[in-house]
Amino acid sequence: MNKPICLVTAPVATRSGYGAHSRDICRALIKLDKYDVKIWNVRWGNTPMNALNKDDPNDSILIKRLLKEPKLPSQPELHIHIVIPNEFQQVGKFNIGITAGLEMTACPAEWLQGMNRMNMNIVPSTFVKECMSNINYDVQNEKTKEKQGVLRNERPIEVLFEGTDTNIFKKTNEFSTEFVDEMKNVKDSFNFLYVGHWLQGELGEDRKDTGMLLKVFLETFKNQKNKPGLIMKTSGATLSILDREAILHKINVIKANIKGDLPNIYLIHGDFSDDEMNGIYNHPKVKAHVTFTHGEGFGRPLLEASISQKPVIAPNWSGHTDFLPKGTAVLLNGTLENVKKGSVPDNFFIEGSQWFTVNYQGASMVLKDVYKNYKHYTLNAKKLGIVNKSKFSLDAMTQKLGKILDQYVPEFPKQVKLELPKLKKVNSEEPQKIKLPKLKKI
Repeated sequence: MNKPICLVTAPVATRSGYGAHSRDICRALIKLDKYDVKIWNVRWGNTPMNALNKDDPNDSILIKRLLKEPKLPSQPELHIHIVIPNEFQQVGKFNIGITAGLEMTACPAEWLQGMNRMNMNIVPSTFVKECMSNINYDVQNEKTKEKQGVLRNERPIEVLFEGTDTNIFKKTNEFSTEFVDEMKNVKDSFNFLYVGHWLQGELGEDRKDTGMLLKVFLETFKNQKNKPGLIMKTSGATLSILDREAILHKINVIKANIKGDLPNIYLIHGDFSDDEMNGIYNHPKVKAHVTFTHGEGFGRPLLEASISQKPVIAPNWSGHTDFLPKGTAVLLNGTLENVKKGSVPDNFFIEGSQWFTVNYQGASMVLKDVYKNYKHYTLNAKKLGIVNKSKFSLDAMTQKLGKILDQYVPEFPKQVKLELPKLKKVNSEEPQKIKLPKLKKI
């Protein structure tokens, strides 16, 4: 019996956060073995489309399901669209939208319209679900400007976390010789690690607040006799040499405005595999993970980092608090502030939307305490890593996806094989005698 067709439209071949999430969803669907999975690969901005390796068994199962053109012999029973919501389209008999959502308190009205086109939607965190459920816009008559109604999400929303591959992301003390040699260039034995983009926006206004993290770190540990270092795995929009030079320039501008004997800053720039990233998280010179991010839909690198069982320092707001709970993670206090124009792309900017800014003075004190009283934080970090490895694994994500599909996706009519009656073969050489009925004379 043929399985129902599930078409996944997503940027599965791209080196992007959406790409990684798309690949995980597709592998989970294949593992559930409920559908005949077909994949239509789409672009994701300008990110490279070379993430799939035909020699990797995990990728080959996706490659053989890629459609060469956007055509199927019939309408798919299920369509899963993994993009930003304004692009959601009804293609299947039942349609699910999956999005990483938003990092602030508002989204464009077109996102709500897109979500309402689907039968249901899936988001990665409680934060995104609550935001998407509470946002609404007045609908006005274009001519009279009178209020005609309210635009809000009217479809079910379920939370499905982004599972991490615990075969790759795990606590380890095994490193490649090449990586060990590179880390010899890091002079400090105690380093904080930051992983994230350095995007558009003035100092304090870029989405990850990377510039202020650097500034606070330099101010906190300048002129101290024994100083920690800060390793920054960061980049802008690309991984080019020009981008690397632009990042170095940003670092040097901030350093130039701070007087004194400054701690060391180490930049890691470029395209790294998951195995290489796990090596960075686990290296003995990396003691703690830190971010001042203004907001996360989920915060995938933070989950991966937490499994190294080292302290994770992050703001007490948005998607990552689902897996960085108070008590085992080191959460920073702060306040909600209006998002500045220029901090995000114009088509994402909403007047009056807010995101989180940490209390920089309080964050400075936390950095000092983690450095001076490191052993005080290691037990909770170990507990967090063990819990997250089990609770937020790919297997756990696959199981939850299966339950969501069972709950919402209807049973589709099964294709019935048509059995035709057996016909007797007629011998063309011998004419068949036809017996007519006897007729009565009138």
